[in-house]
Amino acid sequence: MVVLDVAGVGYEVHIPVTTAEKIPPNGEECSLFTQAVYREDSATLYGFASRDDRDFFRLLVEKVSGIGPKIAISMLSRMSPELLRSAIASSDVALLAKCPGIGKKTAERLVIELKDKVGLPSSGETIGKEAVPAGRPSNFQDAVSSLMILGYKPADADKLIRKAANQVGSDAATETLIKSALS
Repeated sequence: MVVLDVAGVGYEVHIPVTTAEKIPPNGEECSLFTQAVYREDSATLYGFASRDDRDFFRLLVEKVSGIGPKIAISMLSRMSPELLRSAIASSDVALLAKCPGIGKKTAERLVIELKDKVGLPSSGETIGKEAVPAGRPSNFQDAVSSLMILGYKPADADKLIRKAANQVGSDAATETLIKSALS
């Protein structure tokens, strides 16, 4: 969670870990794409680094029964949207079931209901002063898969490659991403 100061008013915004990794230090300017969720007894803001991440969150919450905002944020905290999209597109139920709050049946429902709706986003957005790529190229997913073959858990492999991509650039070669992640 972050608190955004907008003209002297603090807004509590729930964010996934994948967005928290891109947030600038306290006091610096930051932009988030938000989604308000209203319930009978509450109003909650959720924030994301890119419009495509927010839209993927909406897709999870609105199109899959049994997936609410808390589970969707938990999924997006555990794995990057790119890895989740890839898992849905390739019907990788086992990988999806490793997300907190997602069992085998819910993972199967995710695949059935979203397989034709997921795809790599088309354009990047800006957070803080840094450009954030909207979709990772296939070398990102190849690097994650390589670490998984080496025995890393999917969430750990994804996190290591995200950090490597932030250091060496998201368009770096697969080998460069893997070397940076393992160093």
